[in-house]
Amino acid sequence: MAQVKNKVCLNVHDGWGITREDLIKGDAIRAADTTNITTIAKEHDHQKLAAHGIAVGLSEGLMGNSEVGHLNIGAGCVVWQDIVRIDHAIKKRTFHKNDAILAACKRAKKGNGRLHLFGLV
Repeated sequence: MAQVKNKVCLNVHDGWGITREDLIKGDAIRAADTTNITTIAKEHDHQKLAAHGIAVGLSEGLMGNSEVGHLNIGAGCVVWQDIVRIDHAIKKRTFHKNDAILAACKRAKKGNGRLHLFGLV
């Protein structure tokens, strides 16, 4: 078995956020005693990851959550979320070419003529 010379540890601090200096009022992390995390950060190399907006496949300005964060970390790349994919398709004028949307429209025409897209658009 090969000897491992460099070791890596991935620590995910779910719910842990880092704010800008001008936004510290009401920041629970800054108010807490974080001695262990502070020591680890000083003594070891580390990276901070953006967990909101475009960085995790959400619309700009949208806050991320555990599911989105873990999905992107696990994938190793940006995983575009449904709402962004739908918005992109509408902007690029390809939404109306989607097979599932076309099938839903066809069913609506054969039925009562109504198609509800709530929650999507």
